Amino acid sequence: MGMLKGTNIRIPASAVRIELGWRAGPGIPDVDASALLLTTGKVRSDADFVFYNQAVHPSGAVRHEGKRPAGDSVTDTLTVDLASVEPAIETVVLAASADGGTFGQVPGLHIRVLDQASGAELARFDSSDATVETAFVLGELYRRQGEWKFRAVGQGYDSGLAGLATDFGISVDEPRPAPPAPPVAYAQPIPPAQAPVPPPAQPVAPPPVAPPAPAPAPVRLTKVTLTKDTPTVSLTKQGGTSGALRVNLNWQVRKQAKGGWQQKLGQAMAMATQGGLDLDLGALFELSDGRKGVVQALGNSFGSLHQPPYIHLDGDDRTGASEAGENLTVNLDHIADFRRILIFVTIYEGARSFAGLHATVTLQPQHGAPVDFSLDECTVPSNVCALALITNNGGDLVVQREARYLVPDRGVSPQRTLDRAYGWGMNWTPGRK
Repeated sequence: MGMLKGTNIRIPASAVRIELGWRAGPGIPDVDASALLLTTGKVRSDADFVFYNQAVHPSGAVRHEGKRPAGDSVTDTLTVDLASVEPAIETVVLAASADGGTFGQVPGLHIRVLDQASGAELARFDSSDATVETAFVLGELYRRQGEWKFRAVGQGYDSGLAGLATDFGISVDEPRPAPPAPPVAYAQPIPPAQAPVPPPAQPVAPPPVAPPAPAPAPVRLTKVTLTKDTPTVSLTKQGGTSGALRVNLNWQVRKQAKGGWQQKLGQAMAMATQGGLDLDLGALFELSDGRKGVVQALGNSFGSLHQPPYIHLDGDDRTGASEAGENLTVNLDHIADFRRILIFVTIYEGARSFAGLHATVTLQPQHGAPVDFSLDECTVPSNVCALALITNNGGDLVVQREARYLVPDRGVSPQRTLDRAYGWGMNWTPGRK
């Protein structure tokens, strides 16, 4: 149901999916969805802010599920379990922020409220009057007389996500300027010697006072997008030196490619989506002690998070239809044990090439800024793609965007093809899952 700004509608569902959508393309800023849980118009603490760097509310009622491309459009998704929202929360603000431009440059901006159980659209608001705004409150879920309603808001901010979040009471970790350079030291003349002065009597020190409890760390809004021009980032410099690093792969089939083998493969991909396209996320690893191996669904080599190789494949999404996609976790508490990790994806069944496929890769460290990038369009008959290479350079963990499609020789497996391209030097045997 299309709505006008300022109108509201009853939400009969106990759980909803919020889809923030827009049309993507060259020169169009990226957009991020976020939610703020309010009591009397303000958050209770920074934990009431759900966004790409803080994906789950402590109550579990609100989650940021991430982006999914679909042709020339992109959707960033939040889920809200209305039945689980704490009684103290009166309003859930649904916001958007533009990264690298203004909302006047973003075509097709809209927000949809869907029944989480049935997928039915309950409400929709299209924003068409944006100009210089860099953040927007598109809508809000609010309680009224024991039931939930949705209001189309359409209020813009020209101060970005930081300004919007601060307006609702969030403490934002703003970038600070570098400290001024120390003054240049010049040689000083040596003063004449003087008679020593006896030190004054020392007063009795008072008993130590317990230091105040440290203030909670402010919310960090930074994120990193890797491109062909800027393909690398240091996780160490971003603060990602411990905890879990979650690697997520999400994909969507584009419109059919035009001409020759690409058209045939594009049609096959579309048919495969209906019948079960199975992509497999995996990782080649080399540890500091020289041990090498692979973590993948093939052969049930799911790895382990708390013992070598400290990499674990969370599951095997055989459809790509779930919001979660495929996920792999790296234990950054063992940085010293890693030499290099190559994240890759293969087609197990359902298609013979990545032609017509659009995929987004996100690396979310437990501490530090998330890193994401999109794959380029596949123009070769490839069934294996190197996504990212993580290397330990003397304790500095560096992520490099690969986005490299490889074409195996006849009779050569995708994994062996990766091994040859990156010089892993392992022996391979056929496997199944």
